[in-house]
Amino acid sequence: SGMDGADSDDRPIGAVVRERRRELGLGQREVALLAGCHLDFVSDLERGKETVRLDKLRSVLAVLGLRLEVR
Repeated sequence: SGMDGADSDDRPIGAVVRERRRELGLGQREVALLAGCHLDFVSDLERGKETVRLDKLRSVLAVLGLRLEVR
């Protein structure tokens, strides 16, 4: 990993989500409400929980203006 170009982001997804949430001035509870998921999901996601539901992840990312990309 890290060899596929300058535009890749190899940080854990939870770190990316946390940073973006803070940039937007949102709390975890606000993101959960906007994404239609539970606060625990947002918290687990940011802490790097390995098993997260993809549908919920996509909802959280959409709220933050991010998207999941597979290459």
